[in-house]
Amino acid sequence: MKARLNALVLVTAAAGFVVAPANAMDWGRLGWMVLGTGLCAASAAMLNQLIEARRDALMTRTKSRPMPQRRFHPATVFVGALILAYAGGSVLLAFSGWLPAALAQANIVLYAAIYTPLKRWTTLNTIVGAVCGAIPPMVGWTAVTGSLDPGGWILGGILFAWQIPHFLALAWLYREDYERGGFEMLSVRDPSGQITGRAALLTSLTLVPLSLSAVLYGVAGWWYAGTALVLGLWISIESARFLHSRTNPRARRLFLVSIAYLPLLLVAMVLDRGPASASAAARGGTPVIEVDRPEGAR
Repeated sequence: MKARLNALVLVTAAAGFVVAPANAMDWGRLGWMVLGTGLCAASAAMLNQLIEARRDALMTRTKSRPMPQRRFHPATVFVGALILAYAGGSVLLAFSGWLPAALAQANIVLYAAIYTPLKRWTTLNTIVGAVCGAIPPMVGWTAVTGSLDPGGWILGGILFAWQIPHFLALAWLYREDYERGGFEMLSVRDPSGQITGRAALLTSLTLVPLSLSAVLYGVAGWWYAGTALVLGLWISIESARFLHSRTNPRARRLFLVSIAYLPLLLVAMVLDRGPASASAAARGGTPVIEVDRPEGAR
């Protein structure tokens, strides 16, 4: 089920639920949403490992997974994945609505039937994989709002952009492993690392305006904005250093910074959720005073 990886999926889905506009926190609905999303994510992970079992056996990083070790029969894994997909979709449909259920089910198809095969054919698989990672917070958001309004798209955009430098750094560290497995990764097709470094830097820089747009659309307040700016500059600086010196220590540093970036950003967003003006009023900030103007004044 890739429990450690999917724990992050559940965190982002929960964050999308918490920061979505609502009159009060419904902890029961949050729990059902997390359960349904987790079941769907587990299904996608099982299907991915079922398809990639032979290639995983060739890679040092993945050869100890259950499928290369033949701990389960492929038919057992396939049936189990289908059961989890059905259960997850049913939970989301019953307690969150049709849109979160549809997003989660579509993500299973996207991850297993499109992203996984693309890893053998084109380096653009990373873009498709980033889309898969962008959907869980949108599941959480739509479980509250019932619609994909700008706030939900912003959350998805942040997760999409974050995954590019995060994964490119990981792929650079394991580029020889990916080559042994026969995967078409940018780090494999870019021996010098220049394209990889540029892509990491450009997407890291994109995180700055993307994360700040959450303030413009009333998702979070000014304290969050300050945190987002600092974190965006931090990961951009590390990406620039990786571009300048494309070594494993630099890639590992960028990878670790990317791991720190996301939870810190989400915590800041959750703690300072809601429009900036509302956040200031809640903290006892100076209210905005409207002054009557003379009649006819522009």
